[in-house]
Amino acid sequence: MPASNPHHKHRWTILGVLGIAQLMVILDATIVNIALPSAQADVGFDDNDRQWIITAYALAFGSLLLIGGRIGDLFGRKAVFVIGLLGFAVASALGGGAQSFGVLVAARALQGAFGALLAPAALSLLTTTFTDPEERGRAFGVFGAIAGSGAAIGLLLGGVLTEWLNWRWCLYVNLAFAIPAASAAMVLLHQVPHPDKPKIDVAGTVTATLGLLALVYGLSRAERDGWGATDTLLLLGASVVLLAVFVTLQRRSEHPLLPLHIVLDRLRGGAYLAILISGVGMFAVFLFLTYYMQRTLGMTPIETGAGFVPQTFMTMIFATVANAKLVPKYGPRPFLTAGMLLCATALALMSQLDIDSTYAGHVLPAALIMGAGMGFIFAPAMISGTARVDGNEAGVASATINTAQQIGGSIGTAALSTIFAEAVEAYANSHAPTQQLAAEATMHGYTVVFWVAAGVFVLGAIVSFLVMPKGVPAGMEAGEPMAMV
Repeated sequence: MPASNPHHKHRWTILGVLGIAQLMVILDATIVNIALPSAQADVGFDDNDRQWIITAYALAFGSLLLIGGRIGDLFGRKAVFVIGLLGFAVASALGGGAQSFGVLVAARALQGAFGALLAPAALSLLTTTFTDPEERGRAFGVFGAIAGSGAAIGLLLGGVLTEWLNWRWCLYVNLAFAIPAASAAMVLLHQVPHPDKPKIDVAGTVTATLGLLALVYGLSRAERDGWGATDTLLLLGASVVLLAVFVTLQRRSEHPLLPLHIVLDRLRGGAYLAILISGVGMFAVFLFLTYYMQRTLGMTPIETGAGFVPQTFMTMIFATVANAKLVPKYGPRPFLTAGMLLCATALALMSQLDIDSTYAGHVLPAALIMGAGMGFIFAPAMISGTARVDGNEAGVASATINTAQQIGGSIGTAALSTIFAEAVEAYANSHAPTQQLAAEATMHGYTVVFWVAAGVFVLGAIVSFLVMPKGVPAGMEAGEPMAMV
């Protein structure tokens, strides 16, 4: 145990606290989805405005992650972690009690902003708390399992709370996560501020934040208005320009927001690409498989959420085994590649679903394979994405992982929603009207989306195999301690 690690004694309890925080942030991206119809009827807003309940969270979270990670590096992760938890709790209480659409949207944006502080701080605290590679692998396995299954847990919890209580509890429930976690963090964690306190890269912060904001918002507009819409093109064009300026500034800055060596390293860069690509494909499962189970199979929200539980268990098992036992011996490349191929196989099986399929006979086998694949992707990618960085850069490395996952999810939601809508329309226009036409056209849309998402994961397998270094990277070997503070 390095003498400089003040968290070693309580490291497993700290893992529990960090896991609770990570779960809260991830599940909040989906927990509100099932509650939207109830919220719309209660608060009163039209269908065109409904997307803002989801988009406000994604915009704030995705655009502020890099600066959130850097703030933790500069001013101490304990303070930022606790502030993020308490701020998230306040925003959730505000949203749960909202009586107007404007307040609800503002609360969701605040959740995203505090989540952007919280998520990088949690992952960087994990990185600096566990310095023994074997223990670190096990810890990252648990954390990666949470990241890979949080969206499914959000769907289940959202269904339970909406059906048994009401939609407001999908927001109030965050207080049960955030307040105990903040209380424990204040006792267990030590404040370790940056010793040099370099200046914040203002120009880099502005260009990165605006660039990511334009990218996430542009993708949300593409989902709604189409890829050729003027607003979509302007926003995506602006994001390209701003992010190109950001990269140029990072090359010249004395204290860059995102030091380029973090992403240019093959190990870390390959991990970020794997997270981004898997984020694109993963949303095909959570979004369209949810629609299929509810609208085609007629499952209730609770039954739909419960339908993802076996997948979640598989993710947890494979993530823990991969990081604790396999990655220290063989390196992350074979497991990232295998995980991508498993997910592609699962989606190929899902593409065979039809109107008469059953959950147990057809959905469940594919979900189990998908869970195994996600476990092989998320945990090794997370430990690789934060490997071999100085302790004072762990926050921004962690933020880059979260940013990649968020951007991947936004791309996947926008692109696959567009492909689905076009496939349904094309099928309906090319077939004679019948009583079953609408259901058959929708089923065709699901099939096309699942095949496309399978292709995305095949691409991910190729990228992971080509980019990630062979063997066990230096510093990740079993039995070699990692001195990080």
